[in-house]
Amino acid sequence: NKLSGPIPDSLTKLTYLQLFDVSNNNLSGDIPQFSSSVKFVHTGNSLLGKPVVYSPPGDSSGSPSVSSGGNSSDGSTGNSSGIVKGKTLKGMIVGFAIGAAVLLAIISFVSYKYVMKKKNEKRGKMKKNNDTEKGIFKNVAVSVGKDISKNQSQTSNVQSNQQAFDGGNIVVSIEILREVTDNFSEANILGKGGFGIVYKGVLHDGTQIAVKRMECVGKGTKGMAEFQAEIAVLSKVRHRHLVALLGFCINGNERLLVYEYMPRGTLSQHLFRRIGGSPLTWKQRLTIALDVARGVEYLHSLAQQSFIHRDLKPSNILLGDDMRAKVADFGLVRNAPDGKHSVETRLAGTFGYLAPEYATTGRVTTKVDVYAFGVVLMELITGRKALDETLPEAHLVTWFRRILINKDEIPKNLDETIKCDADNDEDRETLASIFKVAELAGHCTLREPSQRPDMSHAVNVLSPFVQQWKPTNQEEDETVGIDLDMSLSQALQRWQTAEGSSTTFGDTTSRYGTQSSISPRTSEPQDTLSSNDTR
Repeated sequence: NKLSGPIPDSLTKLTYLQLFDVSNNNLSGDIPQFSSSVKFVHTGNSLLGKPVVYSPPGDSSGSPSVSSGGNSSDGSTGNSSGIVKGKTLKGMIVGFAIGAAVLLAIISFVSYKYVMKKKNEKRGKMKKNNDTEKGIFKNVAVSVGKDISKNQSQTSNVQSNQQAFDGGNIVVSIEILREVTDNFSEANILGKGGFGIVYKGVLHDGTQIAVKRMECVGKGTKGMAEFQAEIAVLSKVRHRHLVALLGFCINGNERLLVYEYMPRGTLSQHLFRRIGGSPLTWKQRLTIALDVARGVEYLHSLAQQSFIHRDLKPSNILLGDDMRAKVADFGLVRNAPDGKHSVETRLAGTFGYLAPEYATTGRVTTKVDVYAFGVVLMELITGRKALDETLPEAHLVTWFRRILINKDEIPKNLDETIKCDADNDEDRETLASIFKVAELAGHCTLREPSQRPDMSHAVNVLSPFVQQWKPTNQEEDETVGIDLDMSLSQALQRWQTAEGSSTTFGDTTSRYGTQSSISPRTSEPQDTLSSNDTR
């Protein structure tokens, strides 16, 4: 480029300068000290870095000259000195102009690269958010019935959580679940139980979900196949009074389930811990009891297959903003084979709610859930826990059977928040309904399973007391599975609209509590999954 003259020191202060190449020019003067991040190429400049020698005093020019390492000619005239001086000044000006142009080009290039990098980062982040909101769950259809043996052999595919199952189930990646739960932060824990921990998650559009992270279990294709089959069935179990299973994740030997979030927490929190707000009225308790009865009735007899919950209790009954109830925690649910009325299984559930025959024989029927429902009715009436060792008679069922013999004892043992005056007409109606529900609770907890009613009878008893209850549209009830074309938030909105619910997913301090659950009895590691107890 024929650049000449010294290199300006101001170039060393450029923040974004990365490469400064001035090789093969006529630059002179001192070599500036650039930062270590700048690559400085200056080869081919013979005068660069050599000392500057000023003219002798007799020379009126007073301008410096650069030593070339040899003696200067003594025969140079004043005229030739002036010509050299003019050329040097002109060269310096031209060199400075070219250097400034090169510098400007470098600055422009660096600025352009920086701006483009920021745009790409922003575009990538927006794309990631968009993908999370619109397609947070991958929809993949795989036939379990036709190809279950093939699924069993593909262990690596199972462990990479890339499989989904028949019916359009939604598979969510572990990375997404870590993101929406803030890496499973303790601050997002909703509750802990014998089968894992439930976390609150927030999607990018603000929709809240509940993520159940179950305890790690031993690896095995048999247990994995059963887990796959159960997920395929449970995703089709849809009812307005059952908490919706939205998706799942398989990460190695870890299982995670994604449920809709219920903002008002559990029934146990409102009954026993009084988590703010007014106590439950008797009307609200009746409505909750009917909601639970209808949900369990659906599991037992109205779904495509018959299911047995096995752990029905207030901490597994969740409430929405409108205080309508949904039955939750299908970690213990069992599928009763067609044509069979009972299933032999290992003990799992919660003391105080276990039917006597289940606790002694391990054989479970739908009447096990009926017994637990009767205990829940007793808790709604009295405000007492199923087991309370602080009281003289710790076992609620035994105590309640005794006071049920004399109806005059029932008003004396109501929950203190339920006020009834026998002289008031409205309160007399309330007392009449309380007596009826108490009688139902007694029937549900009879020692002989065959003498207990089914859940359809419980629905028939409770429904006349809830005047404003309306059934879900029949066409909506018959819809099963998950729409593959819907995002998670769209599915939630559709379910809420179908239910006629005003549920919104606002902030709340409520928590999902299942701390009283007991884990299944110890078994060999390879049998852990085969029992379905860890779901």
